[in-house]
Amino acid sequence: MGDDKRLAAVVALAQGMAAAHTPEESWQAAALGACRALDGSFGALSVWERELGRLRVLVNVGDRRPDEEEFPEAESYPVHQFPEITEFLHERWAGGGGPNAWVETAEGTAAGIPGYFHQRVAALRRRGRGCCVVAPVVLHGRAWGEVYVARAVGVPVFGRGDADFATVLAAVVAAGLAQTERLEEARRLAYTDALTGLANRRAVDVHLDEALERHRADGAVVSLVVCDLNGLKRVNDTQGHAVGDRLLERFGSVLSLCGAMVPGALAARLGGDEFCLLAVGPPADDVVKAADELCRRAGGLELGEGVACGVASTEDPIGPVDDARRLFRLADAAQYRAKAMHADRPVVAGREGPDDPVVRLADEPSPTRAERRRFRGRRPAG
Repeated sequence: MGDDKRLAAVVALAQGMAAAHTPEESWQAAALGACRALDGSFGALSVWERELGRLRVLVNVGDRRPDEEEFPEAESYPVHQFPEITEFLHERWAGGGGPNAWVETAEGTAAGIPGYFHQRVAALRRRGRGCCVVAPVVLHGRAWGEVYVARAVGVPVFGRGDADFATVLAAVVAAGLAQTERLEEARRLAYTDALTGLANRRAVDVHLDEALERHRADGAVVSLVVCDLNGLKRVNDTQGHAVGDRLLERFGSVLSLCGAMVPGALAARLGGDEFCLLAVGPPADDVVKAADELCRRAGGLELGEGVACGVASTEDPIGPVDDARRLFRLADAAQYRAKAMHADRPVVAGREGPDDPVVRLADEPSPTRAERRRFRGRRPAG
């Protein structure tokens, strides 16, 4: 491959990773870009999971064998089978060398000086491939993983120039992964409550809109639990905001624990002393059971005065739910009733007969300001 073609391949790889919207798309763009740039038939990107001592395959592209999934959930190998990533590379870096790529064939090493190669050679033979080039990926000054590109049997073997080019490609991949990490961190912060680590109101809005699209499309059950943590103001006023923050964090942990009772539920802090659980799919009774356990556990916290919980589910007789605001109004009205009654169990919209007071309250003509402000302003203090 000429210099112009290699430059074009590098640019294409960088652009592919830059256009990715998710980590999976970024991994795929990295492996595909490297595979095409090196005229390979198969490519993979793997990460070194230090805490587990394993090299985990993130993506396989190209001519995959039956046992090679595109995004494998459980394809990983003990690092001791591929110790060059921990021993050989470390020794080279410690001596001032760079993380250079190397080539191996089904017959053994062809170019470069790997630390150990017998496991990779065995893998080539087992999968009917003729050669491969392995390029270490270095991220933030540490071994992160590797780019792996293979060619079929009968195709010209990779040479020293290919190994050098693979080293360049791995550096481009590392830059793309760093950018993906920054974007993911920005997304995480945008949808995460900083104090509790739960999802925030923005995340709930997004997930609830998606949930109601599913409900309209295939009738999926959507349930929302809205919680108001009692006594936070009193804790803040008498013991200080640092103690109040501990109460919020502690309740956030309890909410997360109870939310785990419902598969796929999203636990979130809406702001201040208000929290919620959003579930899509499970029966309403399962969500009510989790809310009941939440009330029980919150009542046993050392700080605070328990929690008022309201539940609204499309599975209950609450009328049509065409948008997120109505489900929020219903859950909020149920919570308001639970608070007014000093209930130690959740109040569920639609379960108090044909003239359910919660449904009536939620469907009263609303003022011009946001509905949630309306219910919140009518609650008793404390």
